[in-house]
Amino acid sequence: MKKINNYLSFRYRNFGREILLILLLTFTLTSCKKDDDGGCQGVDCLPPATQTGEGTFGCLVNGEPFVDNSGFFNCFYQLVDGEYYFGIGSDNELLPITQIIILSWMKEIEVDTEIQLGSRNNGNFFSEVSFDCFCPNAVTTDEIDGNITFTEFNTDSNIVSAIFEFTITDPTTGAIYEITEGRFDAQFTQ
Repeated sequence: MKKINNYLSFRYRNFGREILLILLLTFTLTSCKKDDDGGCQGVDCLPPATQTGEGTFGCLVNGEPFVDNSGFFNCFYQLVDGEYYFGIGSDNELLPITQIIILSWMKEIEVDTEIQLGSRNNGNFFSEVSFDCFCPNAVTTDEIDGNITFTEFNTDSNIVSAIFEFTITDPTTGAIYEITEGRFDAQFTQ
């Protein structure tokens, strides 16, 4: 019986310490404010518009930064059945938008030429935006202005860089999103 009392006495003494430790950790974790953006605002939060394959993607979504510096996004430019297909997609947790993709079907890249982002059809460049719901993606249209200008495209080094902007409408809610100051600098697969 004495062993049981000693054990219970030890457990209750440590129980108070465990509660204190849990409370201290909870207070510490909830009171710290992590400043991920370094105090930047708007366009200052975006990666520079480089042309060296840095692995960056960024734009403003209604003035809020959408940035992916991971370099892990999918980027390709491939010749399939005699036609070129391009794609780059970037993920972020800027809700409600979670992904921005720029694609082309059967269209070659032209450097230093403003290319219209249109509807999802063969021969067009277009963009799709995914939302944080099980709902349809928003896609650029021929009726609403949007463009992309490739500033670097090198098939020897597999580097592609561009600037872009477009407007997109959420097909579920009707909300309008202005994508501005867009830029990416990536290495692509062929």
